[in-house]
Amino acid sequence: MDTNVFVGAVMSAEGSNRRVLRRCLQGTDVPLLAQALFSEYRSVLVRVEVFESAPIPLAEREALFEAFCATAEWITPYFLWRPNLPDEGDNHLLELAAAGRASWVVTWNVRDLKRGELAFPDLQIADPIEYLAAVDREGV
Repeated sequence: MDTNVFVGAVMSAEGSNRRVLRRCLQGTDVPLLAQALFSEYRSVLVRVEVFESAPIPLAEREALFEAFCATAEWITPYFLWRPNLPDEGDNHLLELAAAGRASWVVTWNVRDLKRGELAFPDLQIADPIEYLAAVDREGV
């Protein structure tokens, strides 16, 4: 689960972002975390400009993040695959997915994540709406 989905889940109690987060918190889905993604989450969580209109204060965001982390599987990518995405800062997401043998990357940045020079054919990249539609169809 990309950081932008977590931020969206914090900003609104309804919608696809919150449903994806809820699936993780309930143990239906197991998110993957590695140091780079964990650090990105931590950095974004304290940005005042991002959460100016957030319905929950920092302490509650941190508690939610801790609960999310408790459901995650920690992965240590040993190889830097360098998918060479348009935004170098996104490469770590696909590296984590490859190292953790993920089936999905859920992000609002689908277009850029699909434009890498290195493809992972078994990895689905979808926004939260597409992801939820797919898992609903599969009955997962």
